[in-house]
Amino acid sequence: MSNDTHRTIDAVWRIESPRLIAGLARIVRDIGVAEDLAQDALVAALEQWPKSGLPDNPGAWLMAAAKHRAIDYFRRNLRLERKHEELARELASKEMAVPDLDAALDRNNEHDFGDDLLRLIFVSCHPVLSPEARVALTLRLLGGVTTAEIARAFLVSEPTIAQRIVRAKRTLAEKPVPFEIPRGPELANRLSSVLEVIYLIFNEGYSATSGDDWMRPALCEDALRFGRILAELALREPEVHGLVALMEIQASRLPARTGPTGEPILLLEQNRARWDRLLIGRGLAALHRSESVRVNAGSLPGPYALQASIAACHARARTAEETDWSQIAALYAQLARLTPSPVVELNRAVALAMAFGPAAGLEIVDALSSEGALANYHLLPSVRGDLLKKLGRVDEARAEFERAAALTANARERDLLITRAKSCPTSAS
Repeated sequence: MSNDTHRTIDAVWRIESPRLIAGLARIVRDIGVAEDLAQDALVAALEQWPKSGLPDNPGAWLMAAAKHRAIDYFRRNLRLERKHEELARELASKEMAVPDLDAALDRNNEHDFGDDLLRLIFVSCHPVLSPEARVALTLRLLGGVTTAEIARAFLVSEPTIAQRIVRAKRTLAEKPVPFEIPRGPELANRLSSVLEVIYLIFNEGYSATSGDDWMRPALCEDALRFGRILAELALREPEVHGLVALMEIQASRLPARTGPTGEPILLLEQNRARWDRLLIGRGLAALHRSESVRVNAGSLPGPYALQASIAACHARARTAEETDWSQIAALYAQLARLTPSPVVELNRAVALAMAFGPAAGLEIVDALSSEGALANYHLLPSVRGDLLKKLGRVDEARAEFERAAALTANARERDLLITRAKSCPTSAS
């Protein structure tokens, strides 16, 4: 098989696999079985397309192949309990079951496909699974990402990722988790879990927690794709649009966040001409949608919408000096009231320092240091070092940067922090 053909099939699979798995899962009610059937269709494509050429409609070809395998699955799997019993009764009536099943699998108009995909998203991100399992399963089922690719992205062994996915499928089957869209009071909690998974994937791409690269843009692209799909399916959920707005605006900075050799470039030092204006425009539009939906519902802004508003303050500033740090500090204060956390307080401290001077921020940072909740969080000494340096306390600043360098597991960030420590002159000089 030529490299071009393989790349084409891979691209088609990434686009079409969520549709296949979602449609099949609606019928078989088992994500593991649905993925196996979709994989069978992929194997058929790998065998036939290099000989016959790419079909005019690859997605329809894959769906048809998956349909035939689903029908075969129902016919041969005598252990399938309730579904098999229902099908057996129908098969006894002059093979009426096959056209019925065929029709069920053919329900691929935009409305049904959207519902199927939304069900798949909620099941993949079900809170019965660990966060790590939700992330792996979501990338696998919704992103068409291979186990090896997920392992490389998160610097984990391939067998570890494979086991996470296998255990996640087993857990969903054993509980059992229904393949349905949650309703009523359950929707808010389940939607929160979905948004958390998408943002975890994005953040790992935006600021890698470990490894030699500061960013992994492919993960940002996956998260953005998931968020955009979800926004189309959940039009009346302001936090979905808020998360999409946040990711679009953050992703706009990716080209400016590293230098020629991959070295990190901090926000205030970035060349804003390199920010992606298209992504910023999309982000601001998503934020506007979030606000419109929220106002119509009479609700307050949620945590993702607030973070998107903060990102928008940066995006609207043509230069670092034009940034409205007072507004950003106020938004962080609002976020802290809504979702109190030491990380939010640390970010608020940075905003206050920028708006009112380093001493204002250092007061909060020192309080966080004494509390100990962020004792192993490298950004706490990093921020403290920056504020101390601005106040002329260079020996203390150097020690803080060195401590931050020792805490981070990312090689690029460690190099940056060591450089910042070396930039602090000795008090004697």
